Amino acid sequence: MSPQTETKASVEFKAGVKEYKLTYYTPEYQTKDTDILAAFRVTPQPGVPPEEAGAAVAAESSTGTWTTVWTDGLTSLDRYKGRCYRIERVVGEKDQYIAYVAYPLDLFEEGSVTNMFTSIVGNVFGFKALRALRLEDLRIPVAYVKTFQGPPHGIQVERDKLNKYGRPLLGCTIKPKLGLSAKNYGRAVYECLRGGLDFTKDDENVNSQPFMRWRDRFLFCAEALFKAQTETGEIKGHYLNATAGTC
Repeated sequence: MSPQTETKASVEFKAGVKEYKLTYYTPEYQTKDTDILAAFRVTPQPGVPPEEAGAAVAAESSTGTWTTVWTDGLTSLDRYKGRCYRIERVVGEKDQYIAYVAYPLDLFEEGSVTNMFTSIVGNVFGFKALRALRLEDLRIPVAYVKTFQGPPHGIQVERDKLNKYGRPLLGCTIKPKLGLSAKNYGRAVYECLRGGLDFTKDDENVNSQPFMRWRDRFLFCAEALFKAQTETGEIKGHYLNATAGTC
């Protein structure tokens, strides 16, 4: 950065704390059909006005931070910011309010529940200006719902794979869900499929733990499935819970 640029920035910009409500509390805002709307129950810290608390939630869950930064000028905050557009006192509760916040759709990755909830209910719940915070309601617009493609196939494909029609599919989750070795897990799968079930499945917290690694479970379950198919003459299935390591 050149000395001239540094001098210009130091003259035009001054960092400092700014009240959230000056930017993020917009009671005149008219919500759009494409906005994601959230209703938060907020309990401000003593001395914090409810408008400031609601605006803080809108800010911290969208484009805001605790101080003014020069990079705010590099984007259009008016386009991307969340807006607290209404505050209502909770009847019968002391110092509790419902803060209504609108988020523009462009803030969220298409088809990502993870991104949406990370943004809306992420670090804002540790915000010091609030004594308590709870997400009470969420309106997801049709425009965002349509970005979720859903599962790659439905019940008809499952029936085709298992060659089972005209009746409910019968399956179970292997128990105990934790603690079995891969070999004993496979044995349980075999007994269930051999006994008449159409499929078995992993519990959601069966991943790749030290007592049963994923690869070992896959091999023993495959052996059990093929053995049951051979003995019954029917197509069988097992649904494995697949996960990946994270940093």
